[in-house]
Amino acid sequence: MKSYKVVASGASLELHESERPVPKGKQVLIKTIACGVCHTDIHIHDGYFDLGNDNHIPSRMNETLTMGHEIYGELIEVGSDVSNVEIGKKYVVYPWIGCGECNECERDMEHYCSPFTAENLGVSVDGGYGEYVLVKDSKYLFDAGNTPDELAGTYACRGLTAYSALKKANLDRGDSVVIISAGGLGLLALKIAIAAFEVNAIVVDIDNEKLSIAKKIGASEVINSKDEGAASKIMEILGGAASTILDFVGSEESVNFGYSLFGINKGGLYVLIGLLGGKFDLPLPLHTFTARTITGTYVGSMKEMKELMDLVREGRIEPLEVETRPVSKASDTLADLKAGKIKGLVCLKH
Repeated sequence: MKSYKVVASGASLELHESERPVPKGKQVLIKTIACGVCHTDIHIHDGYFDLGNDNHIPSRMNETLTMGHEIYGELIEVGSDVSNVEIGKKYVVYPWIGCGECNECERDMEHYCSPFTAENLGVSVDGGYGEYVLVKDSKYLFDAGNTPDELAGTYACRGLTAYSALKKANLDRGDSVVIISAGGLGLLALKIAIAAFEVNAIVVDIDNEKLSIAKKIGASEVINSKDEGAASKIMEILGGAASTILDFVGSEESVNFGYSLFGINKGGLYVLIGLLGGKFDLPLPLHTFTARTITGTYVGSMKEMKELMDLVREGRIEPLEVETRPVSKASDTLADLKAGKIKGLVCLKH
């Protein structure tokens, strides 16, 4: 089998040839059709996350990793203990696989499994930049219905992350939410916010081309945060201040801008999703006086994945266009995504 591996942080991926894995016991083997490329892949490839003040935290535990966690493919072989899935059928793979033994895994929160023990596909163990992916258990396979091949895998990370973040926001039908980012993740969050939660979304970005796309697919308003008076305009639209903000960028600039949208109102909720990096200085007395909440969210649980894929199969979430590239262009795709040259979603096809 062919796979494109990280052999050194930041270096071009290298093509490797190896024997095709053979599933045993509860394992299943997926022949990769398409694999989404998201900003998490950039951090894995770089080898670190930015904590601000030139401090970094390693993004993975090993070199020679086959990245790719937004996996969609055909089930071609199963282990001896598997009987509940159909060979020849296409599936989305839930990649946030835990050790299966810790407290988090035992309470169905495998995505919270420690990075030292987790078996996340494309992050800790080989993933979808490879021609075949060995999956620990058939329970991690999800039917995507009639979803286009190039989009389906995206629901395993960006779609799931957006859905979980929106659930944490506890929005009611007709509420307004500010979504920071009109990139691939932000656009998918916008689609899910409208379809699954029936809310109004103001989308914020620094790229007018991306904002134009967000407006076309349903944003109630789009705002360039670099424009003069951008924060005041958003607060005016919302009747004085924002109450709920979902930040899919997660940079010093985005958090400082987003937090300012609360004004002096009490009870605001800031959901931090993006991992671009940096730090944020929080005025503690003001935070207490205004009774605000800042919460982080990390992908989503198996239960949330099931809920999301039920919505997808029902046709509740209108598909987004996805740029497709051959897997041989994996390194170029990572570079283009990092440079902001990709407008929307992108995947690698095998």
